[in-house]
Amino acid sequence: MTTRNLDARLDALEARLGRLETTLGDLLGTLERLDPDALKTGIQSWVTEYVSVRLQQLVPETCEHAPDERVQVEGPVIPGTRVRCTDEVLHRLGRIPIPFVRQMVAQKVAESARAEKVGVVDVTFFERAATF
Repeated sequence: MTTRNLDARLDALEARLGRLETTLGDLLGTLERLDPDALKTGIQSWVTEYVSVRLQQLVPETCEHAPDERVQVEGPVIPGTRVRCTDEVLHRLGRIPIPFVRQMVAQKVAESARAEKVGVVDVTFFERAATF
């Protein structure tokens, strides 16, 4: 290895180290300007929202809750909800072969019934509301 080649390599290395020092200095300056409390709060809110979404996906309304004494529901209801329906609607829901699709349809029909303030879901309402 020649002296000229060695000097060129050392100069290139020094230039790279200089750029690295500049980048690290910029990064340190950015980190010093960050508010740790705001950063912590932001991360906590993101984690809370993420966990909430995942729990809703994994454990929807079908989980066991303490019974609400104010709500007395008599007769058949759409599974996983407290929305009343006819036996024919339950039969049609039962004919949906894929469980998660059945649950999605039931939730959509229940949401539509709540939004339109329908007391008992019949076949006509079910067919209209179950259409995606």
